[in-house]
Amino acid sequence: MSNRKGRKDAARVVREQLARERRRKRTLWISLGAVVVLVIAGLIGWSVWSGQQSDEYAAPPGANDAGTGVVVGSGPVTLDIYEDYLCPACKQFEQSSGATVEQLISDGKVRVVYHPVAYLNRYSSTEYSTRSSAAAGCAAEGGRFTEFSKALFERQPPEGGAGLSNDELIDIGAEVGLDRDAFGSCVRDGRYRSWTAHVTAEASRADVTGTPTILVDGEPVREWTPENIIAAVEAAGR
Repeated sequence: MSNRKGRKDAARVVREQLARERRRKRTLWISLGAVVVLVIAGLIGWSVWSGQQSDEYAAPPGANDAGTGVVVGSGPVTLDIYEDYLCPACKQFEQSSGATVEQLISDGKVRVVYHPVAYLNRYSSTEYSTRSSAAAGCAAEGGRFTEFSKALFERQPPEGGAGLSNDELIDIGAEVGLDRDAFGSCVRDGRYRSWTAHVTAEASRADVTGTPTILVDGEPVREWTPENIIAAVEAAGR
């Protein structure tokens, strides 16, 4: 009798263990399913957010079809220039090679696409990279993109501060021939901030990791001296 009771107790223990194991597995699968749902939802949300950041923008007049930069010139060779208005090396590039680029445009040798990215916002307390790039979009709207960009580099503020104020940006625009009221309204409204976000996002997708980055027909110019830029343009034009 005691043996039969012992076997029943043993069987009951086994059944309880199996039931606990089934419950544990069911809970595990439910938890995994919830995690998968959350991951998928997160990816969908990120994708939507990322797409909005890149796709919902208004490009200024003179932008290329992709909306990633402002086009100057119409030569057979495409020269892409990625710059941040807070970037000291970009200022050096403009000082050393800006005149060469202007001459290549004037000679009808290049189609320059200027990409004013906002990589250095972390070095400004007022998102100066974004504000100055957006202001350059306003300058493009007024037909003074290159003049305004040149003036921005000439008066480049130091990293780590507030950068130029909107009023100072508007003063510079007026000095290079832009209508103060129209340009000022565009700057204060932040009309091209979404465009700046698009330009910056697309530059990152194109693996542009620093500024200045100079490409001639898609090929990088490693040392952006005037001589190297001219040589790369001539080689691409053959």
